[in-house]
Amino acid sequence: MTDQVPPPPPEEEEENEVLRASRELQQQKEAADAAEAADREAAKGKRGWKTAAAAGIGIGSAAVIAALLYANRDKIR
Repeated sequence: MTDQVPPPPPEEEEENEVLRASRELQQQKEAADAAEAADREAAKGKRGWKTAAAAGIGIGSAAVIAALLYANRDKIR
């Protein structure tokens, strides 16, 4: 008979539902903590809703322009 060698152990454990849920919960907690810290920092900076609104309008405008350019890309050529 030949000597049978068992297969090598997997490098990483296969992720099951419990491990995945635990990892996702940890990521959500870290994201919430980071958002809370960012909110505290923003409160210190004296930047109000007007600054955020202006940034949102600028980003939104750029998104609309990009969408229009993409939609009309065949007509431009």
